[in-house]
Amino acid sequence: MNVYSRKQKLKTGLFILAVFLGAGIIFYTNNLVKEISKQERKRIEIWAESIREFSRIGLDEKVSPTVYKILGENKTIPVILVGENGEITDHRNIKMKTANDSLYLRRQLKIMKEQHEPIVIEYDGGHKNYVFYKDSSLLTALFYYPYILVVIVSFFIGIAYWAFSSSRKAEENQLWAGLSKETAHQLGTPISSLVAWIELLKLKNEDKKLIEEVEKDVKRLETITERFSGIGSTPVLMRMNLFKILVNSVSYLQARTSKNVKYILNFDKEGELLIPLNESLFEWVIENMCKNAVDAMQGKGKIIISVEERKDKVFIDIKDFGKGIPKTQFKTVFKPGFTTKKRGWGLGLSLVKRIVETYHSGKIFVKSSEPGKETTFRIVLNK
Repeated sequence: MNVYSRKQKLKTGLFILAVFLGAGIIFYTNNLVKEISKQERKRIEIWAESIREFSRIGLDEKVSPTVYKILGENKTIPVILVGENGEITDHRNIKMKTANDSLYLRRQLKIMKEQHEPIVIEYDGGHKNYVFYKDSSLLTALFYYPYILVVIVSFFIGIAYWAFSSSRKAEENQLWAGLSKETAHQLGTPISSLVAWIELLKLKNEDKKLIEEVEKDVKRLETITERFSGIGSTPVLMRMNLFKILVNSVSYLQARTSKNVKYILNFDKEGELLIPLNESLFEWVIENMCKNAVDAMQGKGKIIISVEERKDKVFIDIKDFGKGIPKTQFKTVFKPGFTTKKRGWGLGLSLVKRIVETYHSGKIFVKSSEPGKETTFRIVLNK
């Protein structure tokens, strides 16, 4: 298991734990809300019974202080008393803009009917009244409290994660730049030495063809050194012919890969498509992608490179017929340290993503893949 996989498992574990905690809080609070809701209904039932008792008492009879107390106790639960014909006869704890806002009361009554079943008051004369009510503001606040809490906590966790990711990305950028520049510096000395040896071979009239091939490789090393020097600093983008860069990259690779690998270019090789590019760095992208494709096919098969123009975008598809990539790894293949090879640091596709997205403001992703059959990577660039 590589470092990235361990980090992913840790993130997944923390996410699952957070989900369980959030669900636990919501579950506990909802149970509490249900219990308080039952208690509020009992209070309204007692209040309704007090109204019924109050109606039975004659004018000359003494009213029990307890009945008065119960009737006056409800100061938080909104209540509307409705007669048999549906007319509103009384209401409590409902704040209205005007003293007699019947339309507002009707709207409140509709809400109450949707929330709770009415409590029926049966009087001695045979007629009935209906008590409608809705949850108190305290109960409503308690119901929404866990959701608001989860949102607030998630917001602060998101900010903390963003801050952590930003600082880590800055560190990664510094590491990339430092590693690249040091590599370029280390390559400088042996390249200078090789150039001197080539000049010496020329003076001794050695095999010209051999010297030419060595010169090509030395120039290639100089190009690689230039690429490493460019990592960490903003590259200069110029309008370059994309078709020519693709043809040159493939030509270089063809001479250095197995003859069992066939390159198919689905675009006009003699044509011209000018887009903003850094030639040296983008050639590096194509070379890395093709080398990965060759490895995936174990040195035998075909690589298809297609180019398509759409409005202000250019799509470059690189397809191989190798071992494929599982869907679960479509994003992880671009992470530093991710590799399926026994050797290597797992920086190839990570470097490619950096060059395409950071330096060229483009996109790169796995367009499609079928394990054991084929994989297509797509690069999207601005025209």
